Amino acid sequence: MSVKIKCLNPIAACGMDLLPDTYEVTDTYEEADAVLVRSASMHDMELPDKLLAVARAGAGVNNIPLEQCAEKGIVVFNTPGANANGVKEIVIAALLLASRDLIGGYNWVKENADDPDIAKKVEKQKKEFAGHEISGKKLGVIGLGAIGAKVANIGVRLGMEVYGYDPFVSVDAAWGLSKYIRHITNVEDIYKECDYITIHVPALPATTGMLNADAFAMMKDGVKILNFARDILVNEEDIKVALASGKVAKYLTDFPNPLVAGVPNVIALPHLGASTEESEDNCAIMACKEIIDFIENGNIKNSVNYPTVNMGVCADEERITICHKNIPNMLTQFTGVFAKHGINVAGMISQAKGEHAYSVLDIGAKSSPEDIQALEAIDGVVKVRVIK
Repeated sequence: MSVKIKCLNPIAACGMDLLPDTYEVTDTYEEADAVLVRSASMHDMELPDKLLAVARAGAGVNNIPLEQCAEKGIVVFNTPGANANGVKEIVIAALLLASRDLIGGYNWVKENADDPDIAKKVEKQKKEFAGHEISGKKLGVIGLGAIGAKVANIGVRLGMEVYGYDPFVSVDAAWGLSKYIRHITNVEDIYKECDYITIHVPALPATTGMLNADAFAMMKDGVKILNFARDILVNEEDIKVALASGKVAKYLTDFPNPLVAGVPNVIALPHLGASTEESEDNCAIMACKEIIDFIENGNIKNSVNYPTVNMGVCADEERITICHKNIPNMLTQFTGVFAKHGINVAGMISQAKGEHAYSVLDIGAKSSPEDIQALEAIDGVVKVRVIK
C-alpha cells in the first residue's frame, strides 16, 4: 500500500528523492497520510482523520495548529538546526550593518553614480558613513540553541566579548559552546552590559514582547538590537520609542511590517534568514527523514507536540503505536488487550509531553482487528496504528 504525501509548499528535490518508491506525492490534501510544509498556513484547514504527520521544513511552527493536531493524533515535526548556519550568517551580516553604515554609503554611491566628480567627493562624503568596529564590543546572545550557539561562537572568533543567556540550554548545545562565552544566569545582565543584543528564543507566552520598554530602560544608550528569530519577541511600539530617543541606535529585523518598515534606524530584511539553497536543502532532507522513520518505524524525533520516542526497527512480529492522553493506567490497559490472547509484548516504550503521550509496543504475534478495536475503545486513546 502506498503512502500519500501532500506538499503544501515546494520542497527541495534532494529531500523528496529520499522517499521510498512506495511513497506517492498527491495533489489531494484530504487523502494524504503526511504533509510537508514550509510557510503555508494550516490554521484554517480541516485536519483529515487519515492524516498521521505534518513535517515543517524549518524551525518555526506558528503556521500549524499544534494542539488541534495533537488532539487528533497527528504528530508535528520541525527541523531544528537545519537552517542554523544560514541564519547565523545573516546575523553576522546584521552585526556589521549595525556597526557600519554600509547601506548609507551604498545608497550615496548609487545616487551619485552619474556625477563625473564622484571619486573626488568620496573622500569628503565618507565621514558621513563612518561607524565602529565590533571587535572588543560586548555581544549578548539570548537563547543558545542551534542558531544562538553558532552566533555566540562566531562572536568570540570576531573578537567580541560574548555573554550567553539560556536557562534551558541543552547538553549538546553546551558542549559546543566556546569556553570564552560568559554564561549569564540573569538576562538583565545582558541588558545592562552589552553593546549588541541578539535574540534567538522560540515564540512562547513567556518570551512574547520580552524586549520591551522595561528591558530597553536597563540597556546602554546606543545599544543595537538584532531580531532574526520571531517578530513578536520585540514590542515594536516600545522599540519605536526607544529608537526615537536614541536609547536604541539600530534595530535590525528579518520581519518587516507596517509598524517598523521605513522607521529611521530600522534595517528590516524580507525574512531572508533561512533563504539559502543550502538551508532549504537541509530542511527538506531532515523533514523527509523524519516522516520516513515515523511512517516506517513509528519513531518520533523533533516533534513539537508529541514526545521523542525511538524503538529502532521492529524485530518482532508486529509494532503498534498509540497516541493517547497522558493519564494513569494506560499501559496496563494496552498490555491487557494482548494478554487476553496470550500475545507477548516483547518490547515497549511510552513517553509523555504535556497532556499528550505516545506508546510503542512490539508484539510476538499478529494482532487481530478486534485487538485494534479494543485499543481504540480505551478511554484516552486518540489514534492507533499497526506497523509491519
